[in-house]
Amino acid sequence: MGAERGSRAAPGGTARDSGSPVTPAEEAAALIPQLEAQERRLVLRSFTHEDAWHLGSMLVELARLREAPVAVDIRRGAQQVFHAALPRSSADNDAWIDRKRRVVERYAESSYLVGARFRAKGTTFEAASRLDPDRYAAHGGSFPVLVQDAGVIGSVTVSGLPQADDHALVVEALERFVAAGRTESATH
Repeated sequence: MGAERGSRAAPGGTARDSGSPVTPAEEAAALIPQLEAQERRLVLRSFTHEDAWHLGSMLVELARLREAPVAVDIRRGAQQVFHAALPRSSADNDAWIDRKRRVVERYAESSYLVGARFRAKGTTFEAASRLDPDRYAAHGGSFPVLVQDAGVIGSVTVSGLPQADDHALVVEALERFVAAGRTESATH
């Protein structure tokens, strides 16, 4: 578990009509609108410490049902308001959480979206961002906590699965969180 596992980005490995494969840059470019739409859709009216507990508990339950070896972290500003480490996760997952979370804090977008933007330009975050890769990782799994009229007030991060799966788990939990009425989406 020394590194985040592979990058399985949707739509993934499709071929063009001409029969030539889609390049990684084209694949990343095709993913960007979907990731941007998730962020526009998952803007909350508020996000309290109690909300963090409920969202974190929901993430843990989803991960347990899938026997996912993940660590989960939720922040409000600089404060860690939820953390859980499930069986088969490790301290390496906590290090990945910190690196992915720093990307959200710096760019105010999901770590997966930031990485996709660099890949769409035919480069990588590590090669082009000029940020220390020991401190920043634009790999999927950290999502901004966006609150209406306040912007990014924190982050929700999962580490332990391939990056697309880490990202998808966070998005699924946020969507369920909103649907359960824990907080209302600002866009509804």
